[in-house]
Amino acid sequence: MKRISLLVIVVAMLGGVVAFTASASQQATQEDAPIFVTEIPAGYRKWQLISVAHEEGSLNSFGAILGNDVAIKAYTEGKLPFPDGAIIAALHWRFVSSDENNKAFGRSQSFVAGPPTNVQFMVKDSKKYASTGGWGFGHFNNDGKPVDVAFMKTCFPCHAKTQDRDLVFTRYAP
Repeated sequence: MKRISLLVIVVAMLGGVVAFTASASQQATQEDAPIFVTEIPAGYRKWQLISVAHEEGSLNSFGAILGNDVAIKAYTEGKLPFPDGAIIAALHWRFVSSDENNKAFGRSQSFVAGPPTNVQFMVKDSKKYASTGGWGFGHFNNDGKPVDVAFMKTCFPCHAKTQDRDLVFTRYAP
């Protein structure tokens, strides 16, 4: 009887250790979950246009905001929050005057996209990016390399100001 009791105690202890280890592992995984997008999504240049943007000041850029099929469907149906799988891309170029177009117009009035500067992404995955409102943020320089973590830490606090739009700045321009 003592052997059976000892065996039950040992099995119970082992079960407790396994349960604790699994719980600690899951907790560490959730805390260490990435909040940044580290790879450029494939095929993003073929996505549909959501809208365009012009930012002045030191940015002095044009932007084309694109969405994958999931994002476009959510935009056109007015669905908030965006569903998991939605991805929004923002492609940016320097804002430059077009001498060629201005000659045709007879005055300085035409501006076009100049050199590309960066591409940014928002990827909706409510579990993976739970700590940042369900969105993962990515910012890649013109060379395709992601920016540093310190810079990336500024994304969520700024987007958090648009909680009524599920952290998304850009509105759909039909």
